[in-house]
Amino acid sequence: MITRKDPKDTKILVVGGGIGGMAVTVALKRQSFNVELIDIDPDWRVYGAGITMTGTTIRAYNDLDPTMVDDIAKHGAITNGVKLFSFKGHFIKDIDEAPLEDGLPATGGIMRPVLHQLMQQRVKALDVPVKLGVTVDNIAQGSDSATVTFSDATTADYDLVIGSDGVNSKIRELAFANSQKPKATGQGCWRIAINRRPGVDRGEFYFGYKYPAGITACGPDSMYLWMLTPDDGSLWVNDEDGVNVLRTRLEAFGGTVEWIKDNMTTEHWVNYRPLEAILQPKPWSNGQVVLLGDSAHATTPHLASGAGMAVESAVVLSQELANMDRSIADCLDAYTERRYERCRDVVESSVAIGDMQQAGAGPEEVGGAIGAASHRLMGPY
Repeated sequence: MITRKDPKDTKILVVGGGIGGMAVTVALKRQSFNVELIDIDPDWRVYGAGITMTGTTIRAYNDLDPTMVDDIAKHGAITNGVKLFSFKGHFIKDIDEAPLEDGLPATGGIMRPVLHQLMQQRVKALDVPVKLGVTVDNIAQGSDSATVTFSDATTADYDLVIGSDGVNSKIRELAFANSQKPKATGQGCWRIAINRRPGVDRGEFYFGYKYPAGITACGPDSMYLWMLTPDDGSLWVNDEDGVNVLRTRLEAFGGTVEWIKDNMTTEHWVNYRPLEAILQPKPWSNGQVVLLGDSAHATTPHLASGAGMAVESAVVLSQELANMDRSIADCLDAYTERRYERCRDVVESSVAIGDMQQAGAGPEEVGGAIGAASHRLMGPY
């Protein structure tokens, strides 16, 4: 017979206030666990343009909190498929997408800062203690608890530490001797948010050019463009030059991409980052420390599944920890077993699709790989 502390007496520290960290904080607090959240940014901000909400991501948010889906629909954009174009802007065909579950939207998009704010609101509504501008300097693990030393020189004991602090996770480095380093994939991703062009009522994909590109509607008046280009590690784009550099890479395009090229100004913030990925080997726990989200399974945007996988992992971890008939260690092992293969599929498939693009694969081959992986993700998690 396993004896566990009552959830309200089980102290859990979540390190990282991004999508995964906030999702697991909300999930565990609703299970009555004693949760604290820290984030290294004193202003708890998020950077980036928009985020594509696939059906699997929407389902994960519904499992976390059904009201999140309502807010995503209210503050973002809900659509039911994508339009395919040649890179010159010639329409090819519509692809309709069905909802994964009755009552849920099929797909959509939202501005990343808006999504961040919606999740922050839920953390605050649950009265979770949040400490900003600090990180973890050391973790000393005992037989059943961990003493955490913070960057402000304070210490505290926890029954569990959840590392959700991103692709360059410090928690992963502190607690795992086999901590993986992120690996560059040879591509970079451009993003720019701009006012929504009239007539853009669903996602748009542009094929046939050396740079894959697409459009996602993110709100009643907003959309964002993404484009993938080769990256050998030498490109550095500052805020002042971003619009001009991006404009040159859009010269060959027609359609909405051309419209964006012609209408963007230096007032629009261009976000560029080299793509990298990691898959931390099993197990994702060591003693009283467990990894979640990009700390364990950072992926590229080819399947638009990074946020969805983080929210799914948060839901699964909270479900496993709620099983009071098992030790925390057994719960963490069960969490890894439920998540590893699915997240491995996402990471490896996304990187493989990027490799295909760089090798010059055609739209049918790339689209087939995306479709096959997306179909696998429609299954239960």
